[in-house]
Amino acid sequence: MDLKLTQKEVAERLSVNKTTVQFWENNRVKPSLAQFPKIIEFLGQDPFEKKAENLGDKIQEYRRVHGLTQEKFAVQLGIDQTTLAGWESGEHQPTKRLLNKLKSFFVS
Repeated sequence: MDLKLTQKEVAERLSVNKTTVQFWENNRVKPSLAQFPKIIEFLGQDPFEKKAENLGDKIQEYRRVHGLTQEKFAVQLGIDQTTLAGWESGEHQPTKRLLNKLKSFFVS
């Protein structure tokens, strides 16, 4: 994707410095989770997207798009962070009640 913008212009739009953009472009560092929503909005698409193949992938995608850590999303769900981590890894599955709660986040 070529938006015909300088690194400085991109940096200004994303509220970061030019060096940060250079590091991203050269894969020296990755954007922080908190920066993902602004990057996705700026590009009009999710450059970090991978096809969500299971519930764990869907949870990770939701967190990425909304810039949420496991801990912050777990608080919103009213569960422990380790429970959410288990869902993401596929090690555990949510109860029907919590699955319905999760679905309400995905459609909002």
